[in-house]
Amino acid sequence: MTKADIVIIGSGPGGYETAAEAAAKGADVVLIERGELGGTCLNRGCIPTKALCRSAEVARLVKNASVFGINAADVTLDYARAVSRKNDIVTGLREGIAAELSKVRVVKGDAAFTSAHTVKAGNEEFTADKIIIATGSRPASLPVPGAELAVNSDFILEMTELPDSLIIIGGGVIGMEFAEIFSAFGVRVTVLEYCPEILPTFDEEIAKRLRTSLKRKGIEIVTSAQVTAITAGGVECSVKGKPKSYNASLVLTAVGRTPAIPSGAIEAGITFTERGAIATDENMQTSIPGVFAIGDVNGRCMLAHAATAQGKVVLGEKVDLTVVPAAVFTNPECAMAGYTEKHCADLGLTFRTGKATFRSNGKAIAMDEPEGLVKIIVGDNGRLLGCHICGAHAADLVQEAAVIMSAGLGADTLAGVIHGHPTLGETVVSAFRNLA
Repeated sequence: MTKADIVIIGSGPGGYETAAEAAAKGADVVLIERGELGGTCLNRGCIPTKALCRSAEVARLVKNASVFGINAADVTLDYARAVSRKNDIVTGLREGIAAELSKVRVVKGDAAFTSAHTVKAGNEEFTADKIIIATGSRPASLPVPGAELAVNSDFILEMTELPDSLIIIGGGVIGMEFAEIFSAFGVRVTVLEYCPEILPTFDEEIAKRLRTSLKRKGIEIVTSAQVTAITAGGVECSVKGKPKSYNASLVLTAVGRTPAIPSGAIEAGITFTERGAIATDENMQTSIPGVFAIGDVNGRCMLAHAATAQGKVVLGEKVDLTVVPAAVFTNPECAMAGYTEKHCADLGLTFRTGKATFRSNGKAIAMDEPEGLVKIIVGDNGRLLGCHICGAHAADLVQEAAVIMSAGLGADTLAGVIHGHPTLGETVVSAFRNLA
């Protein structure tokens, strides 16, 4: 039996960053990982998809190079090379994580609880007063006939050859990013989304703007589509009550993710939510005192940076978990922080909205990125309640609003800070000035 101060299960962003920080403060930390360092985010999620999204962005840019006075004739696309670049990026970052964990004992193995405060990995058992579960999530399956004929995001990220056509079931973040990637490389893409609009958790106006933009690029997007079966040649579904069929050489299911629960957790006494996630309190503590769960596995917010923030809470740091930015790395990008108009209405809040388009921004026009909208939501007390953006570099722009919201500052802070000109950041200021 090996005794440590902290045992962490899982080396995704939540696990490895928490381990490195705790070790830097002098704690004796054991980090158990059954796969590669970096977890889903680095190896099968955030980073590889962003690398491919960048390749897709460059592909579209080169195709449109003549707009900038650059003649790029006879351009060819090499998807296998894009995947190779993606793999090189992942490998390099993984090596960086290993260096960051120099003060942490990393154990390779599949962790399993043998008691409330004992975990076994391989032939060794570990115990600690503080155990942190950071095992993340796995792609969710679709309970329809023929589901085994489809592939998931893990599989499609390893492909080096392109299908001639692709159906994506799910118009959330994962589905829309893959739609952008494969469409840019010449694949005929169809997206089937169950809800009335893509990106169901985002502002409806922002989601609609993205849908319109992607449709102009040739991506077929079908909303209110309930898939009833997957076949060898495509998908059967019901669209607004009418039976429809769509054909493609490959079907990808992108219908969300489900928590990955470590073995023995139930027997150890850990309790779960109705959705199958590990139940935690505001300090991320489970039903067992001293055992914590962070990231996707607790179902609170399935974003890598949320996992990292929750890890800081477990270590006793003060972190605002109420404002968590989210982004979709399509072209144009979409990003959000805070409440949507629907959230505000459901909560009975009085609010005003302000909007500004990228089309009226000098930097956006110079970049040939006129498609874009910024929407801010301000409460009757002047506080910034939400910021929603569709446009170039939306993921970066929304962070300014997130800082203001987290600090509890008034929305007029935006206008009170000098913004460089010409910059895309001026669109956020313009949205404030257009409050109605």
